[in-house]
Amino acid sequence: MEILYSPQFAREYRKFSEEIKRKAEKQEKIFRDNPFDARLKTHKLEGRLSEFWAFSIDFHHRVIFRFQEDDKVRFYAIGDHSLYRKL
Repeated sequence: MEILYSPQFAREYRKFSEEIKRKAEKQEKIFRDNPFDARLKTHKLEGRLSEFWAFSIDFHHRVIFRFQEDDKVRFYAIGDHSLYRKL
């Protein structure tokens, strides 16, 4: 699986502490093996974000993404629950 990163995702990711970045990288490895692994708590979003999915990094942080063609996934945003308002 190829993961593409939006500019917004990259900007937000750079702002996080090294601890959160390590957690995000650990979860991304799990995601690459199985996007629906129970440890990720992957779920489809609803309403105006219904074309997106999210998975958990920890209790407070999420990654919003979308499945694309050819076994690709694009990560759009990373952050706490307030990130849902940014998309």
